[in-house]
Amino acid sequence: MLAVVGGVVQAVLVVGGAPLLVGAMRQVRAKLEGRQGAGVLQPWRDLRKLLRKEPVTPRGTSEMFRIAPLFLVATTLVVAVVTPFVTTASAIASVGDLFAVVALLAMGTATLALAGLDTGTAFGGMGASREMTIIALVEPTLLAAIFALSVPVGSTNLAAIVSSMLHEPARVISPVSLLAAVALIVVIIAETGRLPVDNPSTHLELTMVHEAMVLEYAGRDLALVEWASAMRLSVLLGLLANLFVPWGIATTLTPVALLVGVLALVVKVGLLGSVLAAGEVFLAKLRLFRVPELLAGSFLLALLAVGASFFLA
Repeated sequence: MLAVVGGVVQAVLVVGGAPLLVGAMRQVRAKLEGRQGAGVLQPWRDLRKLLRKEPVTPRGTSEMFRIAPLFLVATTLVVAVVTPFVTTASAIASVGDLFAVVALLAMGTATLALAGLDTGTAFGGMGASREMTIIALVEPTLLAAIFALSVPVGSTNLAAIVSSMLHEPARVISPVSLLAAVALIVVIIAETGRLPVDNPSTHLELTMVHEAMVLEYAGRDLALVEWASAMRLSVLLGLLANLFVPWGIATTLTPVALLVGVLALVVKVGLLGSVLAAGEVFLAKLRLFRVPELLAGSFLLALLAVGASFFLA
């Protein structure tokens, strides 16, 4: 029962709170840059405006272009339900496995890349090619970083990893956790298209990655893509927070425990998002040919974490 209630609460929290997280991050950047900003609720206003508009389908596209936004939202929503964010129990234990969660995230990214190719435009193909180059290094790093945390537990189930970290707080400052945390931070930056890997607020032809794949979307389809992107950011930041700082997560089915779990998740994800937004103010976008070097470095850190998990166990 704890797993079912937790899954429902997590889904509602991610779906409703993801645009607010993006708005808060934009507001942090605006304040640090000396601007007033549009407000935390601006992403919700943009989504409401887009949802009222009719989608436009380019001539010659297949069903892949039309189902990609729905598939992206669906895979992200499943990850939000099965990952232990508010409670230590997973709503669907078999899907709450490390490999299943990473596969779902990769499927969403690959589907969007196929939709970009389906348009037949130069920008769509360019963005899809760049996205596949990034994901080829991001997904193995994500697998290796979390796998390093699973070695002492003896299970790749995310709920088991979070529960183990909760009962053994000394592991938070171990070399394995520190190496895995740094690798995972780089992965999140690349996976969500943030600086210095990608700039989510640009439309310059030579620098676009994610934006190049979604240029042909409009109306409700574009709203779903933007909503799913915000949800993926929230999910990955929540995963980072609970893997390394799981305190506050609910272990019992009581209203107080659930409320504390929700508040803890909101505070941790909000702080991580604010730090990420503040860091972007002082970073410049890397050249495209430098991005694989950064991601290869994070993969090396993840491999070191895996090696250390066996030697230090």
